[in-house]
Amino acid sequence: MTGARDDVAAAERWFVEHGLPYFVDDYRAAVARGLRRPRLVPAVAVAVVVAAVAGLVTGAWLGVASALGAALTVFGVVLAVYAVAVLRAWLIVGWAIRRTFRSMGLMLPLVTRALPLLLLFITFLFINTEVWQVAASLDGGVLWVTVLLFAAIAVGFLLTRLPEELDSVDDEVEAAQLIEACTGTPLEPAARRIAARVDRVGAVDAEVSGLQKANLVLVLLVAQAVQVLLLALAVFAFFIVFGLVAMEPEVLQLWLAHPVHALDGPLGHLFGQRLSLELLRVSTFLAAFSGLYFTVYAVTDELYRRQFFSVVIRELERAVSARVAYRSLRDEDRDEDLA
Repeated sequence: MTGARDDVAAAERWFVEHGLPYFVDDYRAAVARGLRRPRLVPAVAVAVVVAAVAGLVTGAWLGVASALGAALTVFGVVLAVYAVAVLRAWLIVGWAIRRTFRSMGLMLPLVTRALPLLLLFITFLFINTEVWQVAASLDGGVLWVTVLLFAAIAVGFLLTRLPEELDSVDDEVEAAQLIEACTGTPLEPAARRIAARVDRVGAVDAEVSGLQKANLVLVLLVAQAVQVLLLALAVFAFFIVFGLVAMEPEVLQLWLAHPVHALDGPLGHLFGQRLSLELLRVSTFLAAFSGLYFTVYAVTDELYRRQFFSVVIRELERAVSARVAYRSLRDEDRDEDLA
């Protein structure tokens, strides 16, 4: 009994370390309880109340737009805290972030496919008078709401397209594939026992649904979101540097019909009017737009999808195969308990 139970515990640790806590029965049961209405509704209600208070306080000082931005941000933060504390989201996010940074060597050649055309298009907007007039006029609250809007559209687009990448993940598992997936893991002995009995595991037994399917989608979502964020930050830095070098304050004053507002502090003293509040606003606006553009490009360009998603999908296919062995281990553990 102890041997099977130890194998199950080791297998569950392997799933958690690979960002798949919902594949573990106990974790999944705890998350399912956290998603039930008696626990979820109070959490959402608290988020709404705290967001409303934050919006009212911010609005009294900074206006309606800032109030909306503060309320949306606080609402998202409260729900994120609930997701981290109750839904074990930090395990998924942590692994996906580590996985993304480990694959930076793969990311760079992929991004260079999208970046030249993107920079050509965005740079044209950066030297466009109307863009400066619109983006530079956005106060902090409106600009933040705009960034949140772009982010929400990008996440919504990913959530509608990423499940398509998982269509073949839970197809039939060949015995050789099962052994290969579990080699070097605590599940290897169970995989070899299954392979000795059957040539393949049917799609019904290998099928992943519910929270486990959500776990796979979240892994893809976070991995893609980290890439988009890194690209947006790179575009933001590019336009800050480009603006410092190429954009004369006199030209900006002519475009905007008012003097630019130089930043205070050491950087403001170092760069003078070249580092202005307007430059930060325009760079932020175009970086957020670039993130949305790259999100759409990443899931529609066939070569990018084949190169980037093939790496992550292989790991998810390995996890699904390992899940078959894990289910067998759990059955063996229950049989030993009954015996």
